[in-house]
Amino acid sequence: MAGFYQLDFERPVDELDQRIRSLEARALAEAAPEEAVAPPFREGEAITPGEGDAPEPVAAKKPSEVELELSAARSERAELLAKLYKELSPWDTVRVARHPDRPQTRDYVERICKDFCELHGDRRFGDDPAMVTGFARIGAHKCLVLGHQKGRTTQDKLACHFGCAHPEGYRKAMAKMKLAEKFGRPIVTFVDTPGAYPGLGAEARGQAEAIAVNLREMARLRTPIVSVVIGEGGSGGALGIAVADRVGMLRHAWYSVISPEGCAAILWKQANERTNSAAADALKLTANDNVKLGIIDTIIDEPVGGAHRDLDGAAKLVERWVSEQLDDLTGRTPDALVDQRYERFRKLGSYLDESPDESASAGE
Repeated sequence: MAGFYQLDFERPVDELDQRIRSLEARALAEAAPEEAVAPPFREGEAITPGEGDAPEPVAAKKPSEVELELSAARSERAELLAKLYKELSPWDTVRVARHPDRPQTRDYVERICKDFCELHGDRRFGDDPAMVTGFARIGAHKCLVLGHQKGRTTQDKLACHFGCAHPEGYRKAMAKMKLAEKFGRPIVTFVDTPGAYPGLGAEARGQAEAIAVNLREMARLRTPIVSVVIGEGGSGGALGIAVADRVGMLRHAWYSVISPEGCAAILWKQANERTNSAAADALKLTANDNVKLGIIDTIIDEPVGGAHRDLDGAAKLVERWVSEQLDDLTGRTPDALVDQRYERFRKLGSYLDESPDESASAGE
């Protein structure tokens, strides 16, 4: 896990945490029994229990003042966390999605997948550690699992390019998805990237073309596809593995055509706290915004205080939703899957346009 990391709006929670730790130490000190003094033991003497000895009944112990104060502090902490995370601004949501302790693809694979067999390489250039692929079992379903990986340690983050996949990562993903289609296995993808890698090498090897091919080929894969936005969902880098029959999104993740910093740099020529916040508001990137716009199908709840506070709890919620979608989709024919997927994405961005004349005549 990463070291200590504090979000500005969580400072009241951190103060409560310090108070709770202090109370726990006091409660532990009060509960520690006094050291019993044993009688001196003489070699050769037999130690036998006295006749008629029986344990005295222990009366129910009333909670001490410290224990009552500790219980109240824990309840206050839970209520405060629930309130803070219910009222997150779009920019704070972005910051939560980037929390260094937030679960990544390998964390979900470890917790919800059985018999995971990782597959490497795109058979053209090399292997991209920012894209994890492999066959596994989720519940009763054998499937292909793939997703972005940002890395935990500094070395891992550099190797994974902070979750920004290269073209070989997207080509690796597509090669494995074709393999899943061949064997009739559903596909589960975990989206967590600020965007595809924008370096010269990636562009020279066909970054845009690799993502475009993925969009085209995923649209017509004849096998169920389920995608979950677990953290950041930035631009084509996210969409390159998210053309799916069902798209879910964790409540404190974000999904948009561009990052707030990128948007701010374009609109205001500078990215700072003020412009980033304004861009996040304008982009409509939160889970609530995305479900209203029809871009995603479901919001997957997170444990109180965000997925980074309870990795196991978050994994169980994701596993439940993915299993439900696979149960529903695996009974459909390949033709029906492709047709419904096509219609799903054709509807994105549709709206009703009324001219001023039509509005006036309708009023009359």
